[in-house]
Amino acid sequence: MSKPIVFFDIDGTILNHDKQIPKSTKEAIFELQNRDIHVAIATGRAPFMFQDIREELKINSFVSLNGQYAEFEGETIHKHALHSEQLHLFTEKANALNIPLVYLNNETMKASKDAHPHILEAMTSIKMNHPEVQSDFYQGRDIYQVLLFCEEHEETNLTNGFEQFNYIRWHDYSSDVLPIGGSKANGIQQMVKHLGIDMKNVFAFGDGLNDLEMIENVGTGIAMGNAVEPLKKLANYVTSSVEEDGILNGLKWAGLL
Repeated sequence: MSKPIVFFDIDGTILNHDKQIPKSTKEAIFELQNRDIHVAIATGRAPFMFQDIREELKINSFVSLNGQYAEFEGETIHKHALHSEQLHLFTEKANALNIPLVYLNNETMKASKDAHPHILEAMTSIKMNHPEVQSDFYQGRDIYQVLLFCEEHEETNLTNGFEQFNYIRWHDYSSDVLPIGGSKANGIQQMVKHLGIDMKNVFAFGDGLNDLEMIENVGTGIAMGNAVEPLKKLANYVTSSVEEDGILNGLKWAGLL
């Protein structure tokens, strides 16, 4: 039997509403590590956006950018970039519609427009600043994820005709733009394959719409008590909320603690 691995989403799973790590969560993750169980992060954030969390929790393995970039113990094991020509056309249409974008790779992010209120509000919600502007940042480099900023009813004005991308809303004013087929589940599959772990020994915790494929495809998917309803319906178990020792209780239910 291969050693288990547990993947944790960040926002709403590791971090509470105040973007703090509950004491019980930190202690539970350290206990997993003491028991020689693999611990990894699976997040929509880019690596530079959660380095402090990795350091605080002593976690060196992660699936980031909603599955498009993964590292195990400091080694890059998976990369899946957006199609460059289609991204150029997408950018041109966004500019014509005055919809701002933020481009992300594994090292940094840049915005297409400066001081846009939708960018400010969405990024503030995850304790991030408005990115610097570099409208041609996507040219000549791998871009693993784009954030588009508009209200939900306006989104199809931009996305119609770009079916090779996948869109996941994470804020009233923003959606993630991913390569088609890109998901946390795909990134996890690449890491599990790299490690030679049976999927039945893979556990994952999440709370959002970008966790649907992950929770459905791992051996044991656990939804937080504060999770969206579609995720709760897919999960093997619904634990308590992040504020109520959800990770600790979920790990106990799974028999890992």
